[in-house]
Amino acid sequence: MEHQPSKIRKLTLLSVLAASCLATQVLPRPPNLEFTSLITFVTGVVAGGFAGAVLGGLVMFVNTFLSPYGFAGLITPLQMLGMALIGFIGGLFTKLGKGSVVRLCVEAAVIGAILTIIYDIITNVGFAIMFSIPLVPTLIAGIVFSLMHIAYNTILFGFLVVPLSYAMQNIYLPKK
Repeated sequence: MEHQPSKIRKLTLLSVLAASCLATQVLPRPPNLEFTSLITFVTGVVAGGFAGAVLGGLVMFVNTFLSPYGFAGLITPLQMLGMALIGFIGGLFTKLGKGSVVRLCVEAAVIGAILTIIYDIITNVGFAIMFSIPLVPTLIAGIVFSLMHIAYNTILFGFLVVPLSYAMQNIYLPKK
């Protein structure tokens, strides 16, 4: 019988992860280098898609008020949706422990790139619609930032999803 995490252990882990995401959001960093996508995805892998989605949505909501880049305003629901999707998809990444570590790292990198593209499309298209700005110029104006975001997340996911998932599983589901 597999050991199930206690509600207290789960709440504690999610609280620490939310605080970690928020702390990394307010630290000085290059534009679009963020760790929230990584932590949200890994939370989904370890604690399930629902927990990952809640964490991602909550962090983006709180980040709206704390971001050093300014108040996100009307785009907040789109950021919440995009990050919640990343956490939910993390819950579908159930291959951990199946296959070689290198293959898992490559798969995680590809998934990170795809999820970042989806997140950027959701937020950029939503921004254009909300402010009645033509879509193509909006996407063109953001392409450099999107490419940086995709590159950063591809690298972060490729190198960190697997080891972070194993480490979090040891905390979340300790062996008896």
